[in-house]
Amino acid sequence: MRRDDRDDPFDDIFSEIERMMEGMAGGFDAGDAGFGGDAGFGGDAHVSVYETEEEIRVVADLPGVEKEDIRIKCDGRHVTISASTETSEYEERIELPARVDEHSASASFNNGVLEIELDRTGSSADIDLS
Repeated sequence: MRRDDRDDPFDDIFSEIERMMEGMAGGFDAGDAGFGGDAGFGGDAHVSVYETEEEIRVVADLPGVEKEDIRIKCDGRHVTISASTETSEYEERIELPARVDEHSASASFNNGVLEIELDRTGSSADIDLS
């Protein structure tokens, strides 16, 4: 027997809840390299990575974020950018296309745009076998 939803007194409520849930999950893309779609910044957060033979540059658009609310970490293979506003949190871990010297990093933040420059380093050190 098929259920007839036309007589369900809760149908409108469940439809509205479903619509709201779809709206909240709409920005999430499981294939995204970050931690979920728009990360609370209304789809305006965007990260690009540029590389030359000498350096790697990471550029992130962080609208509405103050300089003192940004945290940057690097382990030589990844850069993690964390930021927050009163209404949202943002964190993204970016895999770099090459190994970098994390101690060479410099960063600037101007008009909502974060730029991080990192010097490339050799692929790996040779180890002598004795």
